[in-house]
Amino acid sequence: MRKFEDSLPLQLLKARDASMNFFRPLLQENGVTEQQWRILRALHAYDELETKQLAKHCCMLSPSLTGIVNRLEQQGYIQRRKSPEDQRRILLSLTDKARDLFDKMSPDVDARYKAFIDKFGEEKLQQLMTLLTELSELKP
Repeated sequence: MRKFEDSLPLQLLKARDASMNFFRPLLQENGVTEQQWRILRALHAYDELETKQLAKHCCMLSPSLTGIVNRLEQQGYIQRRKSPEDQRRILLSLTDKARDLFDKMSPDVDARYKAFIDKFGEEKLQQLMTLLTELSELKP
């Protein structure tokens, strides 16, 4: 067995935490959690998604997602509507309030990405993204 410090999941968690340190202060300033921001970004990117689709895009389990979506809806950031094709399907999308928040935060998020790239390097980031994509596509 590998040494504890050499555990791949542990190293991935450490890397995630180090990268999120660039963004956490901005999220906190704007009153959103990491998970909420991930959901808002996904809905901004895809316009409208079913809960299952959103969970997959955000790498969240459905029970966790449900609570976060409920809170975002209560805060006025997410709206639900029934699918015109199938009334059993619920579609989620951003409200104007969420779009305003996204527009307000985007320049600062971009600046944080730039700061991250300045420290880590564009080429290394591209290599890392390629490797992580390959890793995430591995099947047991």
